[in-house]
Amino acid sequence: MSNIMAIETVALDDQNSQLVLIDQTQLPNRVEILHLSTQEEIREAIYLLKVRGAPAIGVAAAFGIYLAAKGIQTDDYTAFLNEYRQCSKYLEEARPTAVNLAWALRRMEQVVLDHADMPVAEIKALLLKECNAIKDEDTDMCRRIGEHGLSVLKDGDGVLTHCNAGQLATSKYGTALAPIHLGRERGMQFRVYTDETRPLLQGARLSAFELMADGVDTTVICDNMASQVMKNGWVNAVFVGCDRVAANGDACNKIGTSGVAILAKHYGIPFYVLGPTSTIDLDTPTGDDIVIEQRPAHEVTDMWYEKPMAPQGVKVYNPAFDVTDHELITGIITEHGIAKPPYTESLKALFEKKNH
Repeated sequence: MSNIMAIETVALDDQNSQLVLIDQTQLPNRVEILHLSTQEEIREAIYLLKVRGAPAIGVAAAFGIYLAAKGIQTDDYTAFLNEYRQCSKYLEEARPTAVNLAWALRRMEQVVLDHADMPVAEIKALLLKECNAIKDEDTDMCRRIGEHGLSVLKDGDGVLTHCNAGQLATSKYGTALAPIHLGRERGMQFRVYTDETRPLLQGARLSAFELMADGVDTTVICDNMASQVMKNGWVNAVFVGCDRVAANGDACNKIGTSGVAILAKHYGIPFYVLGPTSTIDLDTPTGDDIVIEQRPAHEVTDMWYEKPMAPQGVKVYNPAFDVTDHELITGIITEHGIAKPPYTESLKALFEKKNH
């Protein structure tokens, strides 16, 4: 098996003006590295989940908008800003739910706005510096999330996870899987149960792939088997990632996460959401205010089959995410510590800590 842990999930080849990334739609059967040059290619890679996971999407967007800026042929600031904003809007529309996409693009645009008095060439150089900083900060952030996550685990614990919030979703380590990977570096052993995560199978294809590459005892289960695995006493904690966390602690993550949280509550198993503070959106009051992306029907009926596995013309409901109520969440683990209920207070406190 290819050691996916040794390959960068998202990278910038500035010399050749390319975004370089692992095509995650080809995993686990083929490790294909894409070299993307145009905005159309980059936007398509984000929309089609060739790059996915909130932090990785943010890094890809930062690199992508830098490449767009690099290609803008004008020395006039106003003309540059107008074209830059068009490119940014184009990329942002690829995945409306993932807050890191908009967050990274806003952060990059702020560089342009803050240096309006500089020549366009110097602004482009600052954008290069900023997108590299976003990636470096992502790696450091994941390591710190891993440290905080390890504090709630013991050597030998069983962990259930949903979707993929590992290295394949970030620059390194991951968010939900960061404690596992960091623990492995220190010789710790865990048993990880990965929900296959219908309909796109991120757990079976991606989490299991990277965990096995890292030497972790890994078991894939169908999504509807989680209750039985918990009942068997095999799960000591649930670790999931997040695409957006509301101010009250409601957490939006891959479809099926809320069901796992309900089961964990029933069996008395702690349920943790792991993600960077950039994923916490204090401007969104509750999970009811989060726009849920709707995906194409063929992902459910046709994608993994030689022949369709549902009647032709049947209606399909395919939301990409659901929202886990804050009352079901034991803690939200970030790079700045673990927030506990009441989240309206603890999340604000995390941001105060972050900003000092």
